[in-house]
Amino acid sequence: MSRRRTTPLAVRRHRTGYLFSLPGLVFLALLLAYPLLYNVWTSVHAVSLSSRLGGPEPFNGLANYRSVLTDPAFWRAVRVSALFTVGSLVCQFTIGFALALLFIRPFPFNGLLRSLLLMAWLLPPIVSGTLFRWMLDGDSGAYNALLRSTGLGVLTHDWLTDPSTALACVIAANIWVGVPFNMLLLLVGLHGIDPELYEAAALDGAGAWQRFRRITLPLMRPVSAAVLLLGLITTFKVFDLIFVMTGGGPVDATTVLSLYVYEVFFRFFRFSQGAAGALLLLTVPLIAAALYVRRLRHERATA
Repeated sequence: MSRRRTTPLAVRRHRTGYLFSLPGLVFLALLLAYPLLYNVWTSVHAVSLSSRLGGPEPFNGLANYRSVLTDPAFWRAVRVSALFTVGSLVCQFTIGFALALLFIRPFPFNGLLRSLLLMAWLLPPIVSGTLFRWMLDGDSGAYNALLRSTGLGVLTHDWLTDPSTALACVIAANIWVGVPFNMLLLLVGLHGIDPELYEAAALDGAGAWQRFRRITLPLMRPVSAAVLLLGLITTFKVFDLIFVMTGGGPVDATTVLSLYVYEVFFRFFRFSQGAAGALLLLTVPLIAAALYVRRLRHERATA
């Protein structure tokens, strides 16, 4: 078998391709690689506000990670993040799947309704958080006003200032933001299923539930896994929505890991512990992405 000869023209084209991609690589290095590496360096040194003003920044190994992992506030934030992520993911995916199954069928104003639903996803999270904060305000909120106008004033509540309801409120707001994104991706996946499969199953006597369980769910498994992974990554790092609605309160009831890292950095000026906490926050999406890629490779190898 003869080897393909590399001509000078091919070499020049190859180098030219690298030259054209160089600005993008530099841009990514400056905005992603350098901050990440500097964050790693900060997490293993004693960096504080005084050291930033000219003091020493000695190497202290894993002491910052031990400080974070022994902080009760960190584990409380882990618990809140887990509740927030699981509650948001389950509801976003379930409602998004139901809406995708609805919009896969033609009916009047289908496209208009889909466009209106996408508005919740297109709005900046700060705007969405502000809207929900206004609606759930205990004194002048629209939700309490609706309860009073319908004779259910006994159910009015200070939704965002009560630790027992604040987390549920920010989960509801995040569900409202994330459902259109889930619906859109799942709808694309449903369009990729051959309609003849449903027709053949119907001719064999399969009911709607059997067609959904035997055809839709198995064929939607890869798309569903991708949607859940993207939802995990985006939900686990949510900051602005919660910060606008509650600021992490009341009594740390809505302090997720991203808010914990923010407070350590900018409220207490413990830069080293904040950098260690940020890297620990990064591990969950990385592990989820690695497991997903490993599963894809396994499925391709066994296909």
